[in-house]
Amino acid sequence: MPATEDNEPRALAEEAVVYSFPLYEMSRMRAATSPQRTDVAGEAPKPHRWCNVFTHARQLLGAGKSRVVTPNNDTLYTNAWLDLGDGPLVIDVPDTAGRYYVLGLLDFYTNPFAHIGQRLTGTAARSFLVTAPGWRGELPAAFREAGAHIEAPTRWLWVIGRILVDGPQDVQAVNALQDGFLVRTLDDWRSGKASMPKCFDPACDPKAPLSAEHFAAQVNRALRENPPPARDAALLARFAALGLGPDAGALSETQCNLLQEALDAVLPRLRNAQSGATASTGWVQMPLVEGSFGDDHLARALVALKYIGMLESREATYPLAWHDASGRKLDGSGRYTLRFAPGNLPPVEAFWSLTMYDSRDYMLVGNPIDRYAIGDRTPALRRDADSGLTLHIQHARPEGEAAQANWLPAPEGAFYLCLRAYVPREEMLDGRYALPALVRTGEAA
Repeated sequence: MPATEDNEPRALAEEAVVYSFPLYEMSRMRAATSPQRTDVAGEAPKPHRWCNVFTHARQLLGAGKSRVVTPNNDTLYTNAWLDLGDGPLVIDVPDTAGRYYVLGLLDFYTNPFAHIGQRLTGTAARSFLVTAPGWRGELPAAFREAGAHIEAPTRWLWVIGRILVDGPQDVQAVNALQDGFLVRTLDDWRSGKASMPKCFDPACDPKAPLSAEHFAAQVNRALRENPPPARDAALLARFAALGLGPDAGALSETQCNLLQEALDAVLPRLRNAQSGATASTGWVQMPLVEGSFGDDHLARALVALKYIGMLESREATYPLAWHDASGRKLDGSGRYTLRFAPGNLPPVEAFWSLTMYDSRDYMLVGNPIDRYAIGDRTPALRRDADSGLTLHIQHARPEGEAAQANWLPAPEGAFYLCLRAYVPREEMLDGRYALPALVRTGEAA
């Protein structure tokens, strides 16, 4: 659209929404997921919450057990919100004895700037020092080892941990490991003692309607606490005319109307935008995410809206399937197979799994065998005569022992699949490896 006097403010407002939406979403998620109560500190005085402390999901997610869409059934989550405003923090991790785990560290702009875990730092017990931007203190000798000192881009961070669980019988062992993930101040680490969580006011109702006033209040506070990189200074100077910026006051009526129109236009557009590229076999490959989105503010906003908390692609990638080989939408009215030819299983260094979701609510599907995912750790899978692997995806129990062993139950209606590949090899990221297509073999009985 050619620039005119009328559409220039509108275009600027839409650009500002794309840029700043991740800040809003991080503020909302901090308010929604930081704990109101911890065993150590007790109840926080309302409306305050606790940060600088790990909280843990203690059970694998099943049908109806998740508050987030497209949940996984492979790992237990261990999360913490960190505020580096009072000084450096130390993250202690336990010895997982080779068990896969990762702590993904997101800055407040949703960049997955650092990862702790098997791929980069091993699985032995270790401590990591996390420092705020511009910290110039003396680095203790224990943190001079490669990877032990993490320099954060922003004051506030979100740490999202995933620990591999080999089925319900393994949960108790992982719960014990979770208790070994700790956050301490540097002074307490030096003294060899535990730290108390920090109390803070999120100043955000995570369920509030997305009004221009609410959006601007969250974004402006986030900008004050987490200054953007210097390269964004010119952008922020332009956004000031809209009432967005660390020094902005209350919105004027004109600013409020412009921002509201931009929110109403941009968010549906983001929701409807396809993320990633569709392969010839019908799988949608998620966009490659590195440690920083750089200047790709649109990709950052898309991920913040649809996949917030996403690890960088070298840690995990998540191809999705909504259609079969003929382009028809996946549905429980059909029976499907997914066959991996000999030597052609997903190329990963950690593990892979295929998880079933109901398209109506994006949640796990209840089923008679309590199987929500199938993959390289599923016991007693049956190989084909040529050593390939055929998975059977359908609503009703298939006929034959081999098909039942390899059965991923589907709902009666529409569904989609997510293949999770942890520590994928390069060929899975650069397109040399193609997942096989889903073949509709017949109609439901």
